[in-house]
Amino acid sequence: MDALTGLLDGPRARGAFLLRSVLEPPWSLRIQDEAPLTLVVMVRGSAVVLPDVGDVRSLGVGDVAIIRGPEPYTVADDPGTAPQVVIHPGQRCTTVQGESLAQAMDLGVRTWGNRPDGSTVLLTGTYQLDGEIGRRLLTALPPLLVLPEHGRLSPLLTLIGDEIVKDEPGQEAILDRLLDLLLVAVLRTWFARPEVEAPAWFRAYGDPVVGRALRMLHHNPSYAWTVASLAAATGVSRAGLSRRFTDLVGEPPMTYLTGWRLALAADLLREPDSTVASVARQVGYGSPFALSTAFKRERGVSPHQYRIGAPRG
Repeated sequence: MDALTGLLDGPRARGAFLLRSVLEPPWSLRIQDEAPLTLVVMVRGSAVVLPDVGDVRSLGVGDVAIIRGPEPYTVADDPGTAPQVVIHPGQRCTTVQGESLAQAMDLGVRTWGNRPDGSTVLLTGTYQLDGEIGRRLLTALPPLLVLPEHGRLSPLLTLIGDEIVKDEPGQEAILDRLLDLLLVAVLRTWFARPEVEAPAWFRAYGDPVVGRALRMLHHNPSYAWTVASLAAATGVSRAGLSRRFTDLVGEPPMTYLTGWRLALAADLLREPDSTVASVARQVGYGSPFALSTAFKRERGVSPHQYRIGAPRG
C-alpha cells in the first residue's frame, strides 16, 4: 500500500462523528472538541473558518475544508458574528454560558441546527483518534486547507449527503468508510495542485525508479528488503538507487522502510486481536524482541506500553 492508502488500511475512521448542520444566519460555532482532524463540506450557503492563529478562510458551495486539531477554531456565517454555540470534547454542545443545547438544536437523524429550513447546510466529519500513518501524512498539511469546489468530488459529496441522514443497519460503518474516501480524495487532489508543496514521498511517486521502489516497500513491508534487492528490483545500481531515493524522499531507503514498518506496527498494535509476535511478522521483523527493540528506540515506549496507552517514560 502507499501512504495515502494507509489512511484506509491503517488508522481508519471507527465510529467517526458525522453531522449535518442546518443553520440560519446569524450563527457562529466555537469548536473546542480537540479532535485531531475535521472535514467540513459546504452544501448550501456560505461560511468562514476562523482559526485562532492564521487567516480567515471562506467556504462556498462545494468547497471542502480540512482542519487539523487539537487547537480550537470558529466556524460562522460572518467573521463579525460572536460565538453562540460551543462544541466541547465528545461533541457536547452548549451555549457560551455552558447550558446544554443537545435537545434544543436536534433536527433529526444526524441533523442539528437552529432552523429546519435554514439557508446554510454544512456536512461535518470528525476523526476522533489519530494514527501513526495518518500522522506521518497529515503533518505535511497546513493547519487549515480549503479545497475549492471540484467536480470530481461531487458524486462522493452527494452520496455522503444522502447517507448521513439514514438510520439503517450498518450505517455507522458506511459513514466511516465514506469519510475515509472523502479524506483521501481531498488530499490526493490537494497534493496534485501545482501551487502546493506536496510532501517529498508524494512527489517521489512520479519518479520511474523511486516511485517503483516506494510501491514495493509499501506493498510488501514484511519482505527482507536490502538496498541490493531493492536496486535489483528497480533495475539500477545500489549507489544509484540510494542517491536518487535520498535526494527525492529525504532519507535513505532502509531508513524510510524502518519508519514505514514502525508506523504500520503502531496501527496494528491497536487492533484488539493483535499480538507483538503477529505484528512483527506482518511488518518484517524476525521476532517480537526485534520489533520491541526497534519500537522502543523509535517511540520511547515498548509495544505493550504503546498498546495500552502508557505515557512515555
